[in-house]
Amino acid sequence: MKFVTVRDFRIRPGEVWKNLEKDEEVIITSNGKPIAMLTGISDVTFDETLEVFRRTKAELAISRMRKAAVKKGLSGISREEIEAEIKAVRKERG
Repeated sequence: MKFVTVRDFRIRPGEVWKNLEKDEEVIITSNGKPIAMLTGISDVTFDETLEVFRRTKAELAISRMRKAAVKKGLSGISREEIEAEIKAVRKERG
């Protein structure tokens, strides 16, 4: 995995593409903080890579929600209460 600043990415994008072709991940940073991740894919691996990425992103979101629920003391809500909350939100949205 290689870290590249936004500035370096703008100035020398060819270097980034070479790393991606070698199946390396590239993390783009701004002010020392990660803001994006690039990963090399091919037309052969595109669908599978996209599926894995989306699944992992969803799992992270669920994990964050669970942690937030525990922190707020909501982790003991029953399934019925969850369903009622979902129905209420859907009704609000119309």
